[in-house]
Amino acid sequence: MSSIEKLLEIMARLRDPQRGCPWDLEQDFGTIAPYTIEEAYEVADAIDRANLGDLRDELGDLLLQVVFHAQMADELGEFDFGDVVEAISSKLVRRHPHVFGAATIGDAEAQTQAWEAHKRRERAESGPDRATVLAGVSAAQPALLRAAKLGKRAA
Repeated sequence: MSSIEKLLEIMARLRDPQRGCPWDLEQDFGTIAPYTIEEAYEVADAIDRANLGDLRDELGDLLLQVVFHAQMADELGEFDFGDVVEAISSKLVRRHPHVFGAATIGDAEAQTQAWEAHKRRERAESGPDRATVLAGVSAAQPALLRAAKLGKRAA
């Protein structure tokens, strides 16, 4: 059994209606979301402190949040962890045609521009409410970060 399979099995057990943990069973997407944000900040803090031991631990805590959300979605019949992995894998391949296709890109700046162009195309293809330049900037972000992203997109 791989380490990721072990983690998925542990989460399934924690959420098992008969044998699971009462606290884990009470959670839903909304109650877990603040923990997800907190863990992301703790990852950033470990990076800022250049503490790779803490980074390993905090990345594990953040991965737990992803697994928790995926488990709840699986229980609803929406998607599972494998679907999450497949979606991000497909996105990475799509947005890196210079690595996984025939396209060529000269430098990191050109790659960043190509990445943003891919994101714009994907937003446009996903429907009119996602097609605007300001779409996709999360309202859940801290106000200053959201303002900076909106300003960058509008520029």
